[in-house]
Amino acid sequence: MKIKENLYNQRIVSIDALRGITIFVMIFVNELASIKNVPQWMKHMPADADAMTFVDVVFPAFLFIVGMSIPFAFNARLIKGDSTKTIWTHTLKRALALIIIGVFMVNAEYGYDASKMFIAPAFWGLLAYAMPIPIWNKYSKDFPIWLKYTLQYGGMLVLAVLYFLYIQDNGERGMTPKWWGILGLIGWAYLFTVVYYWLVCGRLWAMIAFLVFCVAVNSLNLIEGSIIHQSFWSSFVAGHLTHASLVSAGVVISLLFFDKKIETKINWSVIGFAVLFFAVGYLLRPYFGISKIKGTPSWTMFSASICTVLFYFLHWLMEIKKQTKWSEFFMPAAANPLLIYILPGVIYYFTLAFSIHIIPDYFREGIPGIIWSLVFSTIMLLVMKICNKYKIQLHL
Repeated sequence: MKIKENLYNQRIVSIDALRGITIFVMIFVNELASIKNVPQWMKHMPADADAMTFVDVVFPAFLFIVGMSIPFAFNARLIKGDSTKTIWTHTLKRALALIIIGVFMVNAEYGYDASKMFIAPAFWGLLAYAMPIPIWNKYSKDFPIWLKYTLQYGGMLVLAVLYFLYIQDNGERGMTPKWWGILGLIGWAYLFTVVYYWLVCGRLWAMIAFLVFCVAVNSLNLIEGSIIHQSFWSSFVAGHLTHASLVSAGVVISLLFFDKKIETKINWSVIGFAVLFFAVGYLLRPYFGISKIKGTPSWTMFSASICTVLFYFLHWLMEIKKQTKWSEFFMPAAANPLLIYILPGVIYYFTLAFSIHIIPDYFREGIPGIIWSLVFSTIMLLVMKICNKYKIQLHL
């Protein structure tokens, strides 16, 4: 694979801003999920509803941003002079880490027999959420090497022990993937997309072809009795290509924006793809409906269209108009996305394990609950600012 000479080689603050905003909204809606008596438009739509809310766009936005970052990540490593082996080792480690963390998170939620586990499920969940922090923390160069390895390998050992301590509700020992978890789904979608991106050397037309293929396979996978259902592996791949369609959409938009010699005032290609995404979603809706839970192509394409429009606005505001001051509030999350995703889970299982009641029940429903969710999200951003200051950052 060759270096993309025309690709921007500086930090794109609008991508960071989109990432930070997405994470803030993610924390808000995750906390809001436990609040009673809130409007349906502030929660995920049920599986049988032909509709979506802004909550259903949060996960796609994550995938879209992952895709937008791929060309820059590969280009940076090629410019740095990393070998093919180094790049692939890093890529596979990142995908595997996301999948592993995702599986542990899902198993902490359900599927266990508490009466047969050696430790209480709450403590198991606390350790499962907390151990990725020492394992994948980005230690400073002056950090004692012996302590770094102790924390990393000690965390790995704890995760291994947790696997064998887990007793499923059917009596079997050890975890099962279940639905992989959000991070696991991101890991698989990232892996499929970067493998293809490398094979086609990041060519725009080839990535567009991959996007079309992902949408087509996603559609076939939802048709009962289709050829895809004839084998486990074809169905497995098809399921993950659903989310890979959003990652590849992010790659396409990133290349259309930043891989060119001359920057134009109006990017008609990006506008055209935003319209195309929406049109495909609209045309496929009568056949598959809109559903995040079912992973329908209309959900992925409408989400891709929304993300494209939102990013275009942020790019215009921040890169063209140079209005960036407002985004400082979101940047701590953008710089440390994995930690801020994990930390609420650590807090939840810590309070559960030690029976700590953080807020009164008054703030667990209605408008007070919505206000609390906003406050909690803001607190988490401030915590990330402190973590970033003291070099507590997860890096896969």
